[in-house]
Amino acid sequence: MPSKTETAIAPLAAPLRGVTSIPGDKSISHRAILFSAMAEGTSELSGVLDSGDVRSSIAAVQKLGAQVDLKSQADGSLAGTVTGWGETGPIQPDGPIDCGNSGTTARLLMGALAPWDIEVTITGDDALQKRPMRRITAPLMKMGARFIPEGQELLPITMRGTSTLRAITHDAPMASAQLKTAVLLAGIYAQGTTTLNEPSPSRNHTELMLPEYGVVTTAAACTASVKGPSVPKACAVKVPGDPSSAAFLACAAVLTCGSDIAIEDVSLNTARIGFVRTLERMGADVLVRHKGTAGKEPFGTIEARHSGTLHGCEVPADKIATMVDEVPVLSLVAAFAKGVTVFREVDELRVKETDRIEAILEGLGLIGVDAWMDGSDLYVEGQPGLSLPPDTVFDSKKDHRLAMTWAIAGLAGKVAVQVKNFDSVKISYPHFLHDIERLTR
Repeated sequence: MPSKTETAIAPLAAPLRGVTSIPGDKSISHRAILFSAMAEGTSELSGVLDSGDVRSSIAAVQKLGAQVDLKSQADGSLAGTVTGWGETGPIQPDGPIDCGNSGTTARLLMGALAPWDIEVTITGDDALQKRPMRRITAPLMKMGARFIPEGQELLPITMRGTSTLRAITHDAPMASAQLKTAVLLAGIYAQGTTTLNEPSPSRNHTELMLPEYGVVTTAAACTASVKGPSVPKACAVKVPGDPSSAAFLACAAVLTCGSDIAIEDVSLNTARIGFVRTLERMGADVLVRHKGTAGKEPFGTIEARHSGTLHGCEVPADKIATMVDEVPVLSLVAAFAKGVTVFREVDELRVKETDRIEAILEGLGLIGVDAWMDGSDLYVEGQPGLSLPPDTVFDSKKDHRLAMTWAIAGLAGKVAVQVKNFDSVKISYPHFLHDIERLTR
């Protein structure tokens, strides 16, 4: 009998078949909310993900003076308007801004607030208070923002912006779209050109979206710049489906005999679909079909079918940023493949919602799969025909990506499993199990 914190996941009664869509992209939804709050005028948004993390961004910008009128739609998304604070700037909030579990909200907000003479305390839940913020605060301090207490690495932290922000060129120590975005958002109001260089490409949604708001932006594979000072202008944003959510459906189909699905209207941004290329390298039957663009974001369909002859592969370090949220579920696919799969330089997974590396090793160990770290590299030795032990209880660590990963282990396996704190999926994909069930009818 599962406890109140455990959810029973039974094997699928039928293959996954048919056409489906998935919730709006979380990264783009965060940016649409925050950039619209910064802009002059009223922006029209549609397809916005309705999840715990995005709700944190909505609540944050409302406390800072933005007017948000987003209503739930029949498809479960949010649509409506956001009227920004524009050139008058955000208001002084009446208390700390609680970002919940959302690292994106906290980190991007620091960049957005840096150019303004207000003092704001940023905090979050217990998990977010353990995630590093120094990578964000260090370049913003170079630009002139202050953080109290000085040198603070973790939330809660109080920041004071300045209207005399300096433009900088910052060489990031890691590929991080959140770091890049925070620096660029601050640079919008700095005098001159602010540039962020990174060692390998990260998600480029910010560089694609800022020009839609009238911000002069230049970008290449490992560098991005904005020219300031500038005031963003309101625009219309249609948020495509989240490829990270699509990855879990695709992996479930790849692992489940007889499955054949098509996931429509998904963002096909090359910085986000590294998981597709990895599945291809493993011999999975997956296909991408381009349909069009939403703003500058390409979107289309991802098709995935059961693939019975999976084999291990090597995922190079410079591709990890394109699939950083999908490594947990890809490691599960690797557990069913022949041979060894290695993910190079995955240390960034240790500072996500939880230490995902330790969680992967723990979870795969529960089902008898050898997985280990060698330096910064993750190795998984697959077992074709893998059967899960009965009564397996996985711990999601309250991490939405882990909750869905271990659910797929049960869905694609031959025995039921339990997943602790499965309801953490509400952070990014509230209707995950519902969509799975609908594809089996």
